[in-house]
Amino acid sequence: MKLNDFKLEVYFGKHEFSAPYLLAQSDCEAMTIKELLQMAGESSSEFLDTWLGYTEVSGHPILRKEISRLYSTVGEEDVLVHSGAEEAIFNFMNVFLQKGDHVICQFPVYQSLYEVANAIGCEVTRWELRRSGEEWSFDVDELKDLVRPETKLVVINNPNNPTGYLVSNRDLAKIASFTEERGIFVFSDEVYRGLELDQSIEKQKSFADISDNSLALGVMSKSYGLAGLRIGWVVSHNKSVLESMTRFKHYTTICNSAPSEYLAWKALCVGDKILKRNRAIVVQNWDRAAPFFEKHSSVFRVSRPKAGPIAFVQFVGGDVEDFCSVVLESAGILLLPGSMYDFEGGFFRMGFGRKSFAEGLERLDEFLGLFGK
Repeated sequence: MKLNDFKLEVYFGKHEFSAPYLLAQSDCEAMTIKELLQMAGESSSEFLDTWLGYTEVSGHPILRKEISRLYSTVGEEDVLVHSGAEEAIFNFMNVFLQKGDHVICQFPVYQSLYEVANAIGCEVTRWELRRSGEEWSFDVDELKDLVRPETKLVVINNPNNPTGYLVSNRDLAKIASFTEERGIFVFSDEVYRGLELDQSIEKQKSFADISDNSLALGVMSKSYGLAGLRIGWVVSHNKSVLESMTRFKHYTTICNSAPSEYLAWKALCVGDKILKRNRAIVVQNWDRAAPFFEKHSSVFRVSRPKAGPIAFVQFVGGDVEDFCSVVLESAGILLLPGSMYDFEGGFFRMGFGRKSFAEGLERLDEFLGLFGK
């Protein structure tokens, strides 16, 4: 297997820890271990007594039990914990796909969701989101035209990174019905689930609760803002897939960090509090961004994200690659050009999940003012 460079991660590796203003990040505001334990009502003594030995390959039963509570039809036996979402994606693709398989992947998405399949020797067809007026749209019926006899997998990312688009529960049910009828498996990346911004709409269902012929991905990094834990998971009612992934994990990480599993468990025990906190930060930052985009409407087009802390902003004032490069070099502002998603149209990703957003947005406003944008 020969994997192409992970363009987004290479780009962040160069700039994420040196740029003073981060406006491209896809996670929510993090917290310290002390802050997390205080929120959970725990003293540090229990954490300091954590045994630093090997842990169970599938994840600690207490953690798997807490993860299962995020779903309506899942038990702890349906949960497999990984070292972040990335390991889970890599392991699943390797145990499930073979050279020559056909994969349909929602686009734009995180590169590993299609790149690993490419490296295995699969043919990947894009199922693209499109801008319709001021909103992103997703044609569920288009799936029927993309399916082939050799189609083995459909990959969806809901809520979507980088657009913030949210597929409705009604459309998820249509996808489930269609794929089950044709015996096609669905991999559902749901790392922003729980961070729906409009609380008046129906809460997003997990695909694992809709279809047994699927696997859903979750993680502590995004909606919960706890990327430093490096804890992700998959849930599925397909025992064969979970068993194959468990055996494959023997060749990757074997097991997870005991301190990370403990802290992830404690975080999920107060998960609603963390999500409420992070949702408030995102909404507040979007309320700051809305007048900014209105002020600079001659160069930006943007749709309000429906979920998650990110939006895909269209730059109509010139070449987006040049724009992102200039604002980074001249103003120290990190934005993520759409080329990192292999997606054309002049887009860049902006993140709204961190408390430092206001400072970065003010800096960008100043920069645009200098150039009369």
